[in-house]
Amino acid sequence: MNTTASGRADKFAIQVSELTRRFGHLTAVDHIELQVPYGEIFGLLGANGAGKSTLIKMLTTLLPPTSGSAEVGGFSIIRSPGQVRRRIGYVSQLLSADGALTGYENLRLSAKLYGLDKAERNVLIGDALEFMGLTDSAHKLVKTYSGGMIRRLELAQAMLHRPAILFLDEPTLGLDPVARHTVWDRLLDLRRDYGMTVLITTHDMEEAETLCDKLAILHKGRISVVGKPVELRAGLGANKTMNDVFAHYAGGLIHDGGTFSAVAQTRRTAHRLG
Repeated sequence: MNTTASGRADKFAIQVSELTRRFGHLTAVDHIELQVPYGEIFGLLGANGAGKSTLIKMLTTLLPPTSGSAEVGGFSIIRSPGQVRRRIGYVSQLLSADGALTGYENLRLSAKLYGLDKAERNVLIGDALEFMGLTDSAHKLVKTYSGGMIRRLELAQAMLHRPAILFLDEPTLGLDPVARHTVWDRLLDLRRDYGMTVLITTHDMEEAETLCDKLAILHKGRISVVGKPVELRAGLGANKTMNDVFAHYAGGLIHDGGTFSAVAQTRRTAHRLG
């Protein structure tokens, strides 16, 4: 069990109550209730526009809620956003690595932004590069990396300060199957080796079922159902798939690689679509 600076023991890494976000007349997130235990990989599954990215932006203090409340790592996203940010890592849909720098230089910049002790930086950077399988590419420009390598570098940046909770917004968007499975392996390793809690948004059914201990299906800003993937499938009958589960709870199916520039373009497009 984790303990906050106030000495209060927390059962949940993330607790959300009636969390709502409106943009004018549009309600993007509508009175969400959610609890994520420490050490769990929790998925937010939904089509583009379902409210996944808006929810994750509120939980990472990038977007203020219209109403409701949430605690992340034992601290309020409204009253103590600085304390929340110290305890989280975040990888967005948009490309965050600088292609004009090497992998090592990107990590060194992140270390400075996190305020990591100078004596620790090289050790932590070396550990992060090794953990993500990027040691041999550390001094190559990131614009020469494949899409999967870029995503692993971004994960290395996000885990550099050893956050308790890692937020990932569509972490394998635009990756080929081999790169996607490599990222999945690294995320499972993070949970196993560091006890990290991971909240991941996705609209990839295989990703949701492979990675997530539990998931919530979002539809039009609301949570339709929460449960373990195997239990959600079993609840609809024998031989049901996650596609069947999604169709049942969200009213339809989700339809939906490459180089540095291709990854950047894919993520820009995904961001515009919501």
